[in-house]
Amino acid sequence: MSEIRFALAQIDTCVGDLDGNADKVLEYAHRAAKRGAQVVVFPEMTLTGYPIEDLALRATFRKAAWDKANWLAVELDSDGLGDLYVVAGTVGSTAADATGPHGEAKPLNRLVVLHQGVVWAGYDKHFLPNYGVFDEFRIFTPGEKSLTFEVEGVKLGVAICEDIWQDGGPVAELAREGIDILVTINGSPYEEGKTHVRREIAAKRAAEVNAPIIYVNQVGGQDDLVFDGGSFVLAADGTMVQRSPQFVEDLSLFTLAADGTPEPADIAPALDPDEEVYSACVLGLKDYMAKNHFTGVCLGLSGGIDSALVAAMAADACGGSNVWGISMPSMYSSDGSKDDAADLARNIGAHYDVQPIEPLFNAFQQQLDLHDVAAENLQARIRGVIVMAYSNSKGLLAVATGNKSELACGYSTIYGDAVGGYAPIKDLLKTRVWELSRWRNRAAAAGVGVGGVKVVGNEEGRPGVQLAAGVMIPVNSIIKAPSAELRPGQKDSDSLPEYALLDQVLAAYIEHAHGRADLLADGFDAKTVDTVMRLVDRAEWKRRQYPLGPKVTALAFGRDRRLPVTSAFRE
Repeated sequence: MSEIRFALAQIDTCVGDLDGNADKVLEYAHRAAKRGAQVVVFPEMTLTGYPIEDLALRATFRKAAWDKANWLAVELDSDGLGDLYVVAGTVGSTAADATGPHGEAKPLNRLVVLHQGVVWAGYDKHFLPNYGVFDEFRIFTPGEKSLTFEVEGVKLGVAICEDIWQDGGPVAELAREGIDILVTINGSPYEEGKTHVRREIAAKRAAEVNAPIIYVNQVGGQDDLVFDGGSFVLAADGTMVQRSPQFVEDLSLFTLAADGTPEPADIAPALDPDEEVYSACVLGLKDYMAKNHFTGVCLGLSGGIDSALVAAMAADACGGSNVWGISMPSMYSSDGSKDDAADLARNIGAHYDVQPIEPLFNAFQQQLDLHDVAAENLQARIRGVIVMAYSNSKGLLAVATGNKSELACGYSTIYGDAVGGYAPIKDLLKTRVWELSRWRNRAAAAGVGVGGVKVVGNEEGRPGVQLAAGVMIPVNSIIKAPSAELRPGQKDSDSLPEYALLDQVLAAYIEHAHGRADLLADGFDAKTVDTVMRLVDRAEWKRRQYPLGPKVTALAFGRDRRLPVTSAFRE
């Protein structure tokens, strides 16, 4: 058994961009070889991007992906990298079944080993997740065989993501067969606290095969999912040997010694929980913009905390000069709110326009003569029209500013403040919005300027544009009582329980699926429980129409929680 040097290539791919993804594999393979790697490992479905959803069902896409894998193998060889073992992911196909109803080939979630100019070996994912955000059982066919191969006398076994989360299957077979190292390629989406769970699962599998484990995870945003990277290597006893940083592309190397023990390598520091969640939201927005060819964003700036935090995230994602903040005051907007909106725009270096809505409101009222909530919602819808006008005329991504507490309770105006193409804080409860805003100001005071958050594109940690006063989000936006300012003296607490209480009930009801009896047993009073459950249950239709945004909790609205819009059930 010889010493082997492995490279962990934690890269950001784009679904469907076969050429771009293959070029990036080629680039990282060259970099790995220059640093002495013999094996370079990429994330799950590297060539296709992940998740590919129903693209997997298109035979033309599967053929194009397979052709690209073969092209890449030849290109690696012609570039002098034929001796390198490149472990990557793609979509494969079963052999067409002539006895089936249509005689059609079926898609597979496949790992390939590229070596000596050919697709040298392959393995198909056994366990197909069918929970939460995953629908793999619907689109893929499970694999049936394990795969081992030798490099310089070192026996490698492989697995794909969910294969290590379930007992039995390929890992158990590899344990019986005996391997020197377990290589896993992964597309594991981010959620707060998940890094610890991944390590526990990986340590369990390392112990099972009695060998070190390599865990390579993808990084980047894909629609409503964010992948945080954080790839790592564990020794057979679960000791951390190497860890890549989160939310950035990275190429890390480690050496498996001739005696089968992994040599210590770089271990990236763990992030503060607030920094972790904030970075996930920024990366989700940044990649959504980049992969859909947006260079700037527009949003309404009310002076409140939600739009302030979203604007800060947008500035960190694309630079303040690419953010258009629009103040749309009404007859009910306070001078303080207008000042806070202007201060925020000035802090982040955003474009700042003032578009009063009162003339438009009066014109509508002459025609419609609306009252009460209809008149309030009209104001929000006028603002939505203005935001979308900026989006259309300037080619900007309109971002919605609603938080999870508001979405849960239906406290938003459909076709009003709910307009937009992306919603960066839709999975953050209101109390979390305040916490992240305070963290961003602490980071600003510590020298993290506009655009200084360390995500893909800022791997070297550039500090960004420094804030003159060391404050990004106006303090008044954080400390003042929340209000939509749609009528005189309005406060959110007029319609909702105080957020400190509301968010506790929402977390229990939505994320932990506690029913009414459970919530009462949790210590919440019956009036609050009934109010919150009624609001949540009646707002499903609004949530279905809300823009997508990054999942950062264990259960986000969208793929995680699929309830009927039309339902008469009430507890």
